[in-house]
Amino acid sequence: MPPSPLTASSPYRLLAEQALSRAAGAPLLGGNAVELLIDAEANYTAWLQAIKQARHSVLLENYIIRDDDVGRRFRDALVDRARDGVLVAVICDWMGCLGQSRAAFWKPLRDAGGEVRVFNPPQLGQSFGWISRDHRKTLVVDGRHGFLSGVCISAQWLGDADRGVPPWRDTGVALQGPAVGELIAAFADSWRQTGAPLPERPQEPVPPVSAGDIALRVIATHPSTAGMYRLDQLIAAMARRTLWLTDAYFVGMAPYVQALVSAARDGVDVRLLVPGSSDIPAVGSLSRSGYRPLLKAGIRVFEWNGSMLHAKTAVADGQWARVGSSNLNIASWLGNREIDVAVEDAGFASQLAAQYERDLENATEIVLAPRRRRRGEKVQSSEARPPHPRKGGGSSGRTAAGALRIANTVGAALSDRRVLGDTATGPLLGGAALLLVLAIVAILWPAVIAWPLGLLAAWFALNLGIRLWRQHRRNRRRHLGEAD
Repeated sequence: MPPSPLTASSPYRLLAEQALSRAAGAPLLGGNAVELLIDAEANYTAWLQAIKQARHSVLLENYIIRDDDVGRRFRDALVDRARDGVLVAVICDWMGCLGQSRAAFWKPLRDAGGEVRVFNPPQLGQSFGWISRDHRKTLVVDGRHGFLSGVCISAQWLGDADRGVPPWRDTGVALQGPAVGELIAAFADSWRQTGAPLPERPQEPVPPVSAGDIALRVIATHPSTAGMYRLDQLIAAMARRTLWLTDAYFVGMAPYVQALVSAARDGVDVRLLVPGSSDIPAVGSLSRSGYRPLLKAGIRVFEWNGSMLHAKTAVADGQWARVGSSNLNIASWLGNREIDVAVEDAGFASQLAAQYERDLENATEIVLAPRRRRRGEKVQSSEARPPHPRKGGGSSGRTAAGALRIANTVGAALSDRRVLGDTATGPLLGGAALLLVLAIVAILWPAVIAWPLGLLAAWFALNLGIRLWRQHRRNRRRHLGEAD
């Protein structure tokens, strides 16, 4: 097999590098050191150690920071640094932290001199502004040590040993080198979106020109920029041997699914590892509804057997790897602020590939049922045809069905495989039931439907009116300026 364009020392390499840079909107940066951090415990340990050693600044951006044992450990560490004069700046997402942490949780840090900003709370004049979320999970300490992952700050990621709940499976990286400067720039951009810019601190060290020999891209996406989507599409098109994906909330858009299908049909070993049980059941159902076209194309789909798989990673051809906060769905690709690192290094890619194979040891493969023989079709096997079961009803039929379900469950446990069942009925039934309930409520209690619709219309009218007034003021100031 010819060498991959990602590694070939030829014009193809330059073409591939240019295509990847333009797709991601991020240049390839050499001279970095990257350490793979598996699961929350490893990430939290590294993060807290770096925070406690901070001398100049701590920049923390995370989707969820929860008021629990883990969240308080981080807050107290930040309070300690702020009291010593270290610049402590924290961004948390309004929706991610809704019901997770309140203003009282952050009061000790603010009192110590730290600053906490909440990203994109509902605002007048922005009817749909709340849809865009800050889903990034980054930490930068002293401008030299950077961390990026899918891990939020919550005890939920550590599981519950007393109740037999294992930790969540997640992945992060520790970075040193020029890539840390990209993390700082990404944080500064989010900080500007929430208020005044970061103050300049000339005494703070700048990221070193070189801390290792790894080349990578830091892809910090904004709503509607789609840099990570374009890069994912391009990698699916360029992979020649393997493309192994891990995702927490896979709801593939048709163009991306088609890219995976085309790769698999060209002989690429495409695998997708997703949660077996999701913390958002509706997303899990949507994800399963998309398995069939993947399996028909030869893509192997696995479901994690642990409590929750929250990692977002990809590894291709043993040369390219991605770790970060972006899920393979439209919300991450087009709606949120996300940040990922795409590493072009065989050593790091082999580490991630090895971890992927270990993860599959705790996963169940989903397979299609064997094709049923059509009427009149000859049996191709020399084995004896199994006897047709007699038609029955009542308790005997239910007993047979129950026995079949038990046999399938036992078979899955023994073979680490499970036949894909009906994935369409559930979402259709749920949608029909919801619409039926809404119809009954609208008929019997029309005010229950009318009041929310009226309030929604009033909300949009108010926001459009505010935007019109603000635009009128801007136009007036501009006209006055031109007159002067």
